Amino acid sequence: MASDLAAARDRARQLRDEISFHNHRYHVLDRPLISDGQFDALVDELRQIERDFPELVTPDSPTQRVGHQPAEGFRKVTHPAPILSLDKATSRDELIAWHTRISKLLPEPTSSLAYVVEPKLDGLTVVLHYDDGQFVMGATRGDGQTGEDITANLRTLRTLPLKVPVDRDGPSVPHHLVVRGEVVILLSDFDALNERLVADGQPPFANPRNAAAGSLRQLDPRISAQRPLRLFVYSIVSADGPIPATQSDTLAYLEHLGFGVPAEVAMLDDLNRVADYCDTMVQRRSTFPYEADGLVIKIDDLAVQAQLGAVGGRPRGAIAYKFPAQEAVTTLRGVEYSVGRTGIITPTALLEPVGIAGVTVSRASLHNFDAIAERDIRIGDRVVVKRAGDVIPYVSGPVLDARTGSEQPIEPPVACPSCQEPVIRDEGGIAYYCINAACPAQLVQRLTYFAALMDIEGMGERTAVQLVDRGLVHDPIDVYELTMESLLTLEGFGEKKASNLLASIAASRGQPFDRVLAALGIRGVGTTVASLLVSRFPSLDALQSASADDIATVEGLGPITARAIVDWFSRPRHHDIIAHMASAGLNLHKTKPTLLAEQPLAGLTFVITGTLSRPRSEVQAWIESLGGKVTGSVTPKTSFLVTGADPGGTKYNRAQELHTPMITEEQLTALAKAK
Repeated sequence: MASDLAAARDRARQLRDEISFHNHRYHVLDRPLISDGQFDALVDELRQIERDFPELVTPDSPTQRVGHQPAEGFRKVTHPAPILSLDKATSRDELIAWHTRISKLLPEPTSSLAYVVEPKLDGLTVVLHYDDGQFVMGATRGDGQTGEDITANLRTLRTLPLKVPVDRDGPSVPHHLVVRGEVVILLSDFDALNERLVADGQPPFANPRNAAAGSLRQLDPRISAQRPLRLFVYSIVSADGPIPATQSDTLAYLEHLGFGVPAEVAMLDDLNRVADYCDTMVQRRSTFPYEADGLVIKIDDLAVQAQLGAVGGRPRGAIAYKFPAQEAVTTLRGVEYSVGRTGIITPTALLEPVGIAGVTVSRASLHNFDAIAERDIRIGDRVVVKRAGDVIPYVSGPVLDARTGSEQPIEPPVACPSCQEPVIRDEGGIAYYCINAACPAQLVQRLTYFAALMDIEGMGERTAVQLVDRGLVHDPIDVYELTMESLLTLEGFGEKKASNLLASIAASRGQPFDRVLAALGIRGVGTTVASLLVSRFPSLDALQSASADDIATVEGLGPITARAIVDWFSRPRHHDIIAHMASAGLNLHKTKPTLLAEQPLAGLTFVITGTLSRPRSEVQAWIESLGGKVTGSVTPKTSFLVTGADPGGTKYNRAQELHTPMITEEQLTALAKAK
């Protein structure tokens, strides 16, 4: 027995050190070395040892702490109440076990309890302080007792109200109000952010969580201001006045104050329905607009939550239902190099096929060569591969203990894999480039990118490859010279397919100036940057005449992108492209604003809830293009609530209370046509 205790003591000491190390890497440095699943396994093992041998529990054990130690460089802030973490469940049985435990602690039957189920956002937890409705301070969660003062950075978030309520008709607020939320980066914004970073010669982020945390924990608030950060608030930490008595009313109250709250919230009155909902959300997790690693189940009655209290730094009245791990370990067999539209060479891992979340994965992203070197990933390694929803799988790192010594380092290529021309690397940058403007692989990618931005249907990569191989296209603008005869020479093309493609090419001439500008493929100029440029420079001539200093003054742009734009216009071959664009009839200047009479949804305010047939951002853009306004919460001023599949939650309940008209996506389309 003594030997068992000694072995357990040694293992517990080892686990505490290992967990603390990885805790620091993940929360303080934002550079994790292991997966979330591997980390959870270490913590679970330590908890089990401490259950079996309670005498081994120490004050500094990770199981006794709410979170992690604050990083250096920011003023420390003591929270008005503990910012607790949650116990977790991974199955229906574990949910039932949680319910059984709390039932024994309540004097009344728990069959009548209601539950609120929220997404477990995977971002950076923040604690926000308001005095007399004014935002006065914001801090990170830190160790749950003390956090880091990041007020200056948080003030740059457009989704953070500096004064609540944002509407004069909103509810009153206590003199002092402290709320808890999560700062995230939407998946769509994350992809655009990484594209911009790579174009500017900076390393991309590994995932949205690291991007959000790294953006807010900068000593220079101007960096935070340039990042697409979103705030979602979901609880009240403390208040010195009346606040809602239930979690569902709290969400509605916070939304009415002007905070963003998660749209994917369900109100359920039975634990079996909660479990069914969790099963459904496991299948639909990829539809979330942000990364979520599970769901949070809360007893709706906050008084019952308070009565249940907490144990081990975790509240009994709520539990996290963790989604199944979307990762696996397999062997890295080799590396394949691809060439992008700007010449950037990207490494892709070739893997021993492995199943992850119901999909067989044989290829995965390696991010870039700096990431490979930093993580010391080698050919022949056993590697951890992650896959989140529909996101491309990526290699997060090697399993060092599995090495045999036969693994081979991964070296950047010295020649382009497509044209065999030399590869260069910008000084101070991370990307390796093929600088051959005639590189076939670059041209294929530029052509598919151009077609996507100009909304040319039927011109995917397969067609682009044929057009380049046949010599029919030497630059994307050449698509406006294609004929029926030339298209009929391509494999798989008949008259109908060729006719449809030509019609789509003709229709693309009507794309607005900002889309045309983005389609040029200038390094660092995507759709967002193009819109910013067009607001300052209303024509291609005006932009072409601008200096790098003039361009760099546009809000949201930096000197690297400005120099890339000036460099693009300085090349003689691009002058020919501009002339070709003009002769093709493309819009090279900003058009006049649409007249109000031409906007059928002008004057109407919409709120969207539930799952639609297309991305919510796309529906919002469509409504706004027709003159409508889209807001995040239902108020008396809301004209219609647009409902998709599974439309429950705060917005739906609020619309019922206010008798707000509800319409489906199809009815919205009919409304636009009717008006």
